[in-house]
Amino acid sequence: MPWMKWLPWRFFVRRFATAHGFLDPLSVMARLQRFAEPSEVAEPIELLRAGAVFHARALINSKVIQHNLDWVWPYWIERQFDPLDESFIPRAFSITHCNLSHRNWTAVGLPDCEEMPIVDPRGLLTPHYDGWSIDAWVLGDDGQRLLPSKAKDCSQRFVMDESIAVRTESAGDGLRLSNTARVERDSNDSHCLQQLHATSETGGWLVVSLRPCNPEGVSFVHKVSLDEARRHWLIEEKAAVEFDRKVDRHLASDYRNGDSYLHLGDRGGRLHGECEVGMASAAALFRLEAGQPLNIDVRIPLHSGRHKSRLSPSWKDNLDGHCALSVPDEKFQFLYDAAVRTLILHSPGDVYPGPYTYKRFWFRDAAFMIQSLLYAGLLDRAERALDQFPQRQKRDGFFHSQDGEWDSNGEALWIFNLFCEIADRKLKPAWREPVLRGTRWIDAKRQPPERGRCGGLLPAGFSAEHLGPNDCYYWDDFWGVAGQRAAVAISEREDFAERDTFAAQADDFQRAIDDSLAQCAERLGRPAMPASPNRRLDAGAIGSVAAGYPLQLYPEDDERLTDLAEFLMENCFVNGGFFQDMIHSGINAYLTLHIAQVLLRAGDARCLELMRSVAGLASPTGQWPEAIHPHSLGGCMGDGQHAWAAAEWLAMQRNCFVREEGDSLVLASGLPPEWLADTSADRPIRFGPAPTRFGTVTLAIEPGPAPRVTWDGDWHREAPPIRVRPLGYKAATPTPGSNHVELSPQ
Repeated sequence: MPWMKWLPWRFFVRRFATAHGFLDPLSVMARLQRFAEPSEVAEPIELLRAGAVFHARALINSKVIQHNLDWVWPYWIERQFDPLDESFIPRAFSITHCNLSHRNWTAVGLPDCEEMPIVDPRGLLTPHYDGWSIDAWVLGDDGQRLLPSKAKDCSQRFVMDESIAVRTESAGDGLRLSNTARVERDSNDSHCLQQLHATSETGGWLVVSLRPCNPEGVSFVHKVSLDEARRHWLIEEKAAVEFDRKVDRHLASDYRNGDSYLHLGDRGGRLHGECEVGMASAAALFRLEAGQPLNIDVRIPLHSGRHKSRLSPSWKDNLDGHCALSVPDEKFQFLYDAAVRTLILHSPGDVYPGPYTYKRFWFRDAAFMIQSLLYAGLLDRAERALDQFPQRQKRDGFFHSQDGEWDSNGEALWIFNLFCEIADRKLKPAWREPVLRGTRWIDAKRQPPERGRCGGLLPAGFSAEHLGPNDCYYWDDFWGVAGQRAAVAISEREDFAERDTFAAQADDFQRAIDDSLAQCAERLGRPAMPASPNRRLDAGAIGSVAAGYPLQLYPEDDERLTDLAEFLMENCFVNGGFFQDMIHSGINAYLTLHIAQVLLRAGDARCLELMRSVAGLASPTGQWPEAIHPHSLGGCMGDGQHAWAAAEWLAMQRNCFVREEGDSLVLASGLPPEWLADTSADRPIRFGPAPTRFGTVTLAIEPGPAPRVTWDGDWHREAPPIRVRPLGYKAATPTPGSNHVELSPQ
């Protein structure tokens, strides 16, 4: 309000705080800001809002969990609160208690369905976004109890058949439980289906339990009741869960009386539970006869509000014609197939980097994910996601998803151009003005040349890749100049009058970046690129890898890139992967693969080591959290299923088979030599049809003493120059008009 600026509110805030014995908050904020470069935005309001919600729940966790450890809690709590477990985290002076050791879950769903139920590592199903959960237990008549969240071991896998599903299997002391979760279509909507299969050698009970919690902690349930037909749970007085048979026994409880688990042995039962603090729980029990299997189906309507889409909702239709991989390594094969499905699931319209914590939009994540949608041959899905971009552009040309992050315009322009090149299409009319305005914004946003170390660069902003305090990050600059180059390419194809202006602006920006990097090299005594002109070399320098991958602003053997990769591998790796000290404090699968991409371009066989390390860090369901705890190897930051990481695995495999380098196409440059030499292979290695900037290519490799590489191209125009550069073999160039080469060892 205008009158607010006339009030001495700073005086009142300071006076009120100090009068009550608190630190002066304005003084504290001023000191905090001294650790960062002056910037327009201290931190994006979107992230502050998300952080407030996250820690509000974590504050509730601190008031509930540690005082009720006799409840059955989700897997992460059972481990993180166990002083004998490697995942244990002391609570001491921590105001909030959040999942920092096992942020792992896997989403199930249908293409174009916004609802993405998640399953934790022990089968706990959270059907609705940020809601309550369903757990399953087995009780034996001999007193044994199978509680998956408390079990050290279980088997979990990602099922890819006519749909996608997560199957979790647990066993012990004569009890067995199989728990499969998937999403199915109804006539007008969809529902989550949980299929339970249980046995007990001595007889007992299969328990389906309503939990007022999820993989982030407490999630309130105030009312739960079993209907008169004993087939439905009403939660908050709405039909929410359906059983395929009548419930034999039923229990309900509230916070004051403790978890319903504590009352499983009580005689009688309660059909209704109500809790004023929101910790109502319930248990539906089904009789198990000794040695006889019992199958129970649990259905949860999703009320997804499916939007009308020109794309098919079936998995088969969405996968038809996609770029397929066939390799002898079962793990690599599984991870690729899972990654394709992860990308489809997380692109119902917009693209989301995760089904839960990160189920919102960033231009940054979108650029990488749409790149992989293109690589996978899912062009219609990529186009639909790009159609959402113009509505997020402000009048001044800024592509806005978060305040204070200056990489978004470059990312939007770069991915617009990549789509047009791969699809061999003109720029859509609806994209034209956004591209022109977005390009002008980049040049207007640059700082004046006289601004010291940061002259000519984009201003200080919030750390896009959690690189540290606000600073003038090269990450932003590399994306900015790449966006300008993309606009030049678009202008040449579209014959835009702005072509020469954009080219001159890009050249000037690149000179400013290179001059700044030269000063850094002199200051640091080596060519490796730091995170910003103001920083020493540290883990934040990972952001500067973008100049090599995906942007290819510099040649494949540029010493600034290769020396940066060496620095990061020597100083910032833990357990074979890049460890991001800034914020993430964990091993990052997708950032490790960024380094692997730089090594791949340079022909460095260590890219294989990094790929194998990342494959080893994947969950049993073929997913990666954003950051991985170095000891528990569970997720410690971000979403438990990071779709950007899946996108990077797909992009890495694609580039190992076929990648663009300048005006040429490089084939088979990242395949393990043992695959090519395997004389026992009973089928060729295949990849394709793979979209590229030059057209679509399908690759086949017959392993043996002299591996034969064959390709078929459906080129946009004339065939590009092709180089075959396999690791461990001599590089080969096909004769003109040929579509194959035979390899010989180095």
